[in-house]
Amino acid sequence: MTAPSLPERLRAAMTEARKQRDQMRTLLLSTILADLKNTELEQNHPATDEEAAGVVRRGIKRRREAAEQYQAAQRKDLADKESAEAAVLETFLPAAVPPEEIREAVRAAIAAGATDLGKVMGQVMPRFKGRADGKVINQIAREELSTAV
Repeated sequence: MTAPSLPERLRAAMTEARKQRDQMRTLLLSTILADLKNTELEQNHPATDEEAAGVVRRGIKRRREAAEQYQAAQRKDLADKESAEAAVLETFLPAAVPPEEIREAVRAAIAAGATDLGKVMGQVMPRFKGRADGKVINQIAREELSTAV
C-alpha cells in the first residue's frame, strides 16, 4: 500500500480536527485546502504532492510574515497564534535540509566561479527547491561570500 498523498493527508487531518472540535486547526486546514482547491482550478488538474507542498509553504510563509508584523506591533498573543499555525503546517512537509548541506552546496557554487549573491542563489536554489527556506539559503550564501572575498 502506498503512502497517502499530501492533499489526502491534509483532508484526513481536517476531518480529524473536526471530530476533535479543534477550531484553530480546523480553520487553518480548511484555509489551506481552499488555497489548494484554487490552485487545482487554476491549473485544471488535481494538485501533485509538489504543488500541494508549495501551497503549504506559502501558507507557512504568510503566517511567519504576519507573526513578525504582530511582534513589531507588540501583539505577542497574535504573533504566537500565527507562529503556532506555521508550526502545525510544517508537520505536513518533509524534513528540511540541514544547514551543513546547504553550506556545502554554496561553497561548491562559489568554487565553480559564482562571485555574487545572485549567481550563487541561482545555482543553489533549484537544488533545494521545496526542501529549504530561501531566507536560510540567502543567509548562508551571504556568510560564505563574505568569507570568500
